[in-house]
Amino acid sequence: MARAATTTDVFNAIAEPRRREIIGLLNDGREWAVNDVVAKMTIAQPAVSKHLGVLHKVGVVTVARRGQRRMYRLHAAKLKPVHDWARMYERYWTDQIGRIKERAEKKAIDRITRENNPPKPKK
Repeated sequence: MARAATTTDVFNAIAEPRRREIIGLLNDGREWAVNDVVAKMTIAQPAVSKHLGVLHKVGVVTVARRGQRRMYRLHAAKLKPVHDWARMYERYWTDQIGRIKERAEKKAIDRITRENNPPKPKK
């Protein structure tokens, strides 16, 4: 089965780690020029432009012209389908965190009990 194009939906677009890194960078709410993104990342300008183009095509970023520059801004609302999908699995994380917390608390109580009640020496 052929892989879906990266521009078919937000899931395919964010499957690439560099695009997720760009999303994280744009998460501050301000507009970013391509060169500003390039300066913060370790990839060349053509690659950054290509990644921004994919994210723009699925609506995750918006682009506005400011003179000669193209300014990109995160449109996080387009990530909602990803959030909604991942949310279905949240109970697994919270259950596991609850079990870890219970285990840590039990170990702490056991340690305190041992410290406050040292073994009595044998006669």
